[in-house]
Amino acid sequence: MAGKKSKKKQKQDNNTIAINRQAKHDYFIEERFEAGLVLQGWEAKSLREGRVQLKESHVLIKNGEAWLFGAHISPLASASTHINPDAIRTRKLLLHRSELNKLIGLVERKGYTLIPLAMYWKKGRAKLEIGLAKGKKLHDKRAVAKDRDWQREKARIMKHG
Repeated sequence: MAGKKSKKKQKQDNNTIAINRQAKHDYFIEERFEAGLVLQGWEAKSLREGRVQLKESHVLIKNGEAWLFGAHISPLASASTHINPDAIRTRKLLLHRSELNKLIGLVERKGYTLIPLAMYWKKGRAKLEIGLAKGKKLHDKRAVAKDRDWQREKARIMKHG
């Protein structure tokens, strides 16, 4: 039975394609949404190889649709010769209308921003986790780092008695 669990856990870890680690450092993440991606064939192959970077990317809402800007998907060398791959093209995100309406209201009225947090596979489809976020100021970043250091120190003290 333990063997099955470890295999399942291992398979779950392989579903992650890319994580935007910079996002948690720069933003307070209020809410998370899952969106599908409209991809071309060569992009899906590159995602399977893990050749994607979300660090400089962001999500914009235009004409009632969500778009992923700045995500870099490197084309494979074995990509077809009859296409001209664009690594940082704008990709459409697939969300439910109710989710889009909620996001439009929060982004336009309350000053939130949308950032990609992670990209992963779910049932054979590429999904993007979007975070509804507010930017951190420099003093906020310092306070978070100070708190994290204190928690680490507290755990160290409790461990050694």
